[in-house]
Amino acid sequence: MKSRRLFWNIVEKIEQLIESGLYQPGSRLPPERELAETFDVSRPTIREAIIALEVRERVEVKTGSGVYVLENKNAPKQLHSISAFELTQARALVEGEAAALAATTITDEELRDLKSTLDAMEQEENPEHADRDFHMIISRATRNNAILLAVENLWQVRDTNIEVKTAYKGVCSQSSSKRLHEHTVIYQALKKRDTQAARAAMHQHFNRLINALFEAKEAQALEEVRRQTIETRGLYSLSHVIREV
Repeated sequence: MKSRRLFWNIVEKIEQLIESGLYQPGSRLPPERELAETFDVSRPTIREAIIALEVRERVEVKTGSGVYVLENKNAPKQLHSISAFELTQARALVEGEAAALAATTITDEELRDLKSTLDAMEQEENPEHADRDFHMIISRATRNNAILLAVENLWQVRDTNIEVKTAYKGVCSQSSSKRLHEHTVIYQALKKRDTQAARAAMHQHFNRLINALFEAKEAQALEEVRRQTIETRGLYSLSHVIREV
């Protein structure tokens, strides 16, 4: 039993290293001898762990070549093609209804927690974290696990998609006072248990955000046109051949 527990411990450690990115899919694991030294176990224990990893489809053993890391088929797929506009529209639809439902189910304790996030935003105490907490408290207050899961997944995209993170960072950092005001309006609607007002306030919040994203996109496009114009002008300008008489 002790030996069995030992090799499963090695399996878990290697899987953790794979998940951390140290061993990338397609890469080869270190040799058996090196793994035994790394984990301070015998080579037979490493062989047992490799067999278990192969059964779990985490690695592939290629005779004469080595042990190679496989893609995790059970890992959630990252939707890298989602744009900031698509995400914001989806959040507005889902979180708008979440706010409407939460208006009928939210507790006094949850309202106090919401108020605490507003205080943190006002005092600029990790406002991004407070922002996320605000939305998650509302989602949990719906008492609907499917809605909670949907909102968590949308936030996962927001936190991991590079394009979305960059776009949100640009607009959120420039509008902290507007964000605080909009969150306060949502909070007041929930406090009054007003379903329609809560939905409308959440929609207004995301409407302002998506318009800010469009404005930022337009400014970026104009800057790119300006840059290209300067480059073209430099390429075809005759100033370098004109001689003063």
